[in-house]
Amino acid sequence: MATPGDTKAPAASAWAPLRRPVFRSLWLGALSANVALWVQNAVGSWDMTSFPGTSPVHVALLQTMSGAPVLLVGLPAAAFADLFDRRRLLVAFAAWMALVSIALAVLSFTGALGPVGLLALTFALGLGAALSAPLWQSVLPSQVAPGELASAVTLSGVAVNIARAVGPALGGVGVALAGSGAVYTFNACAFSLVVVQVLRWRPATRPQSSQSPERVVGAVIAGLRFAVHAPALRAVIARAAAFIVCGSALWALLPVIARRELHMTPLQFGALLGCVGGGALLGAAVLPKLRDRLGPDRLATAASLVYAATMLALGFVRAEPLLYPAMLATGVAWIGIMSSLNVAAASSAPGWVHARALGLYLLVFQGGLALGSLAWGSLAGRLGSPLTLAVAAAGVALGTASGLRWRLGDARREAVAPWSAWPEPVVVGTDLDRDAGPVLIVRRHRVAAARRAEFLQLCRELEALRRRDGAVDWSIYEDLAAPDEFVETFALGSWAEHLRQHSRAVIADRQLLDRLAALSEDAGVVHLVDARALAAARARGVHLESHHPEPP
Repeated sequence: MATPGDTKAPAASAWAPLRRPVFRSLWLGALSANVALWVQNAVGSWDMTSFPGTSPVHVALLQTMSGAPVLLVGLPAAAFADLFDRRRLLVAFAAWMALVSIALAVLSFTGALGPVGLLALTFALGLGAALSAPLWQSVLPSQVAPGELASAVTLSGVAVNIARAVGPALGGVGVALAGSGAVYTFNACAFSLVVVQVLRWRPATRPQSSQSPERVVGAVIAGLRFAVHAPALRAVIARAAAFIVCGSALWALLPVIARRELHMTPLQFGALLGCVGGGALLGAAVLPKLRDRLGPDRLATAASLVYAATMLALGFVRAEPLLYPAMLATGVAWIGIMSSLNVAAASSAPGWVHARALGLYLLVFQGGLALGSLAWGSLAGRLGSPLTLAVAAAGVALGTASGLRWRLGDARREAVAPWSAWPEPVVVGTDLDRDAGPVLIVRRHRVAAARRAEFLQLCRELEALRRRDGAVDWSIYEDLAAPDEFVETFALGSWAEHLRQHSRAVIADRQLLDRLAALSEDAGVVHLVDARALAAARARGVHLESHHPEPP
């Protein structure tokens, strides 16, 4: 039987999503935010190396403070993006980052900015970025047609890398001509522009759901449960961790090598980072063809090996003219890795948990960047930058072996399209509280003896499906009085969670459920609700009647 994705569609143009006015406007907002963040990254690193008594650890701590907030708020931020108005959240977080930039400017102009203040305000700015990241990751791809998903995700990365090219150059020129305070003021203006761009967006109203809304804590738990039982998302997270833990060494030590070992000026440092951004733009132009030819897994492996080679170049090459083409290659490799991971992450989860899946991926990636930067910066203080980069490059190269176990190509957007596998169960004549629970579902399957072994084998996949969509416990039993009958039980926290479970099936589940249906006959299903919850309903005067049988 043919499955979605068997027919290979031609790759969309890398720039096709920019023809859509809404995508273009939001993309410009994301670009403004990223330019400001990279200006901050470059100028903050430069300022930190200028303070008396600072070491490579202090510079690495700056990267850590920028990425650490994602460890604290990454999961709630992802849940916010699935539950609340994304437009209002983007405006609020951009306004917060504008205020932080104003505080940096004031302290810089007055000469009161020091290492502690810079680290604290960098953390505050990183907090806004961490809260915004799942929003941008989910909003931008949602503005294009399915065939343009890869291009939209790549353009999201291009926005980061244009910022990587332009931001450091702006920071270097700004510091040289007007000082850090003026550059921080520019950042405040850039974040204000983000507010304007997002306010111009008029998103479509989300359809009203008959289900009760999820609470933040429950939504976070549901997102974690989904990640544990969704193989495609687990693969993305594993590949991201395998790369970034060692790959973070380049970003942690680049400012140290540029300032302390190469004695670069702000303009030269900006040009070096600008080469990374230029390489990313070059990579983005050829990515659709490369992805079409190599596939996401081989593309990510090849890009990782190139990235490892450029880490060695940064560690041991001290001829400045040779470092610029090396950093150009770094940009090409970086956008290849990022695009492969981002597209797979965006394709690995259905709509109900999409932002949470992206948030978990960003949590691992940004958290790995923050913690890795601190670890590699500390190691460089003992071994020196060249040897530290050599060790990290070996780690990146070895990490490509994770592609043998965790495949990015298994994540396909069409596979996670919603599918009505089961009708919503109906309870007649009751206003039963949807938070009533726990709930136990008992489903009987009649299986011929010759098919018993195959049925039990498929039950392993069935368990993962039930748990992925909300079950907190699952078991399969054989009825001793009727050896051809198996009893499946799974528990959920509440009746509302069971109703949500009914809407969480995806197209990819159909093959498993069809195979189970071919092996067994559905012998009925029973819904059991905690007796104390029902007693409380009766005490309120509610008349409970039997529910309609749920069709198989």
